[in-house]
Amino acid sequence: MGAGHAHKLYRHGHSPVHRLPPHCKLAAVLAFVVVVVSTPREAVWAFAAYAVLLGAVAGAARVPPGFVLRRLVIEVPFVAFAFLMPFVVPGEQTRLLGVHVSVPGLWDAWNVLAKGTLGVATSVLLAATTELRALLLGLQRLKLPPLLVQIATFMVRYGDVVTGEMRRMSVARRSRGFEAKGVRHWGVLAKSAGALFIRSYERGERVHLAMVSRGYTGSMPVIDDVGASRAQWSSAAALPLTALLICLLGWTL
Repeated sequence: MGAGHAHKLYRHGHSPVHRLPPHCKLAAVLAFVVVVVSTPREAVWAFAAYAVLLGAVAGAARVPPGFVLRRLVIEVPFVAFAFLMPFVVPGEQTRLLGVHVSVPGLWDAWNVLAKGTLGVATSVLLAATTELRALLLGLQRLKLPPLLVQIATFMVRYGDVVTGEMRRMSVARRSRGFEAKGVRHWGVLAKSAGALFIRSYERGERVHLAMVSRGYTGSMPVIDDVGASRAQWSSAAALPLTALLICLLGWTL
């Protein structure tokens, strides 16, 4: 994957967070999310502390708050689901803004909102400070099954190619006067989807044959295997370890 496949979430920079090896950041993010999920929902102050920690990371990475907030829109469907929980979860009732709602439902909604938002924000910061190619190398460095890494690599590499093919097919349909206006046009769209699948499958076969002809034996060569020093691991571990202390306090208080 060349530099032309930089994803839209990535924000180019030279901060200490950008310079950390990708596998260190992946391990730190995974540990942090596990700690957040393990925190009792009643420890409201703990989630506020986690948000402050992420704010500190964003500041160190020089990622503007607006950049993160705009990309939190992806969790809107989960927010909508959380807002329904106080009305559908049975249990003790209370009045909130003049409406009867369930107390357990309120706690469940808070649990989903707090942990989901922190998890998404953590992922956004990881994506904003790490290129896709580096993320894949980090997964490989962490000994993720090679087949999964290769699938993810090809998905990233050819996602734009398949999207471009789909866009050209859409232009071809419109140039012939087609415009989907109702159920009766679903058949045409279904045939287009089938044709796109066949083209993608055939392209995959051609790419595989080309790779085999060039010596591919089932594993991708590692071009630049970046290691991590003890200081870099310590820097990456600062976030989950601090969060772990907060979590432990949340369970004891």
